[in-house]
Amino acid sequence: MTRWLTLALITVVATAGASWLAVPSAGLFVALFVALVFALAGWAPRSGVPRRWGIAAQAVLGVEIGTLVQREALATLGDAWVPVVAACVGTLVLSIAAGALLGLRRDVDSLTGALALVAGGASGLVAIAQELGGDERIVAVVQYLRVVLVTTTMPIVAIVVFSAHGNGDAIIDTSDAGAPWLLDLAFVAICAAVGYLLARLIRLPAPGLLGPMIVVTAIDLLGVSIDGNVPALLLTAAYIGIGWQAGLKFTMDSLRTISRILPTALLLIIGITVGCAVLGLALAATTSMSAYDGYLATTPGGVYAVLAIAASTGANVTFVVAAQVIRVFMMLFAVPVGAKIVRHYRRP
Repeated sequence: MTRWLTLALITVVATAGASWLAVPSAGLFVALFVALVFALAGWAPRSGVPRRWGIAAQAVLGVEIGTLVQREALATLGDAWVPVVAACVGTLVLSIAAGALLGLRRDVDSLTGALALVAGGASGLVAIAQELGGDERIVAVVQYLRVVLVTTTMPIVAIVVFSAHGNGDAIIDTSDAGAPWLLDLAFVAICAAVGYLLARLIRLPAPGLLGPMIVVTAIDLLGVSIDGNVPALLLTAAYIGIGWQAGLKFTMDSLRTISRILPTALLLIIGITVGCAVLGLALAATTSMSAYDGYLATTPGGVYAVLAIAASTGANVTFVVAAQVIRVFMMLFAVPVGAKIVRHYRRP
């Protein structure tokens, strides 16, 4: 218990500091780093994160991702549906190809390589990596490297390449304004429980994440008016749980393995980012959107950062929102199903 309390205290303080510094996905990756240090120093709780905690964290994350869907935003795509979906498929193909290249290394299997380099839903992929048969430690580190790289270079590209400038508009509101927090908690609990049970019933892979995500998405697409959100503290707690789950399993051997693959992973991430930028230009050429809108719509990482940049630089926010949400959903659905097929046909 003392180890858990110490781990929790240091993680919470460090997460608060990282959030103040606007570190991307602070709760998840601070928890990963702190748990890694505890594991290597021999201070980690011996039991590790209980499986039910991991499933609960996945469910909260699934509800949060589901709330990103806005029927009105998707409706604005109009005739651009086909090009947007084609760009998302192209991103998936790029990710799988890069993952296959990373999987050619002797110290990384092909499934882990694919999970680590899929450009969409970093926190969700880390949460379900172990369940799908991948090494969640490698997935967590490489996914965070992707998020940091894309998030830090995006403003530079926006200014240097597209001459975008801030217009002082407010960024996308991700606060808990709306229903009282007790109703928000009830909304999360019901959607999580119903989604998980339904996903288990139909044997959906990664039921903790995908089940609640499907339920919340269906609620919005069916036009049911429920003003529910995931409370910020609950979402941060879920991120921390996912970070701990991966970080507490680190060993010196796994750390050495990851350090050896990072240069290769960095080059592949750069390749995916450039490839997605090309897809963005193709998307702009086949729709009425500008090249800048196309770039933001296909940028492979940091959804909230992308939306903030779009809102503050006068881009077509609704188009960018719709394209980014479709990308995240496609990745998070395609990867578990693909992993299940791979496991089924993989030779013993």
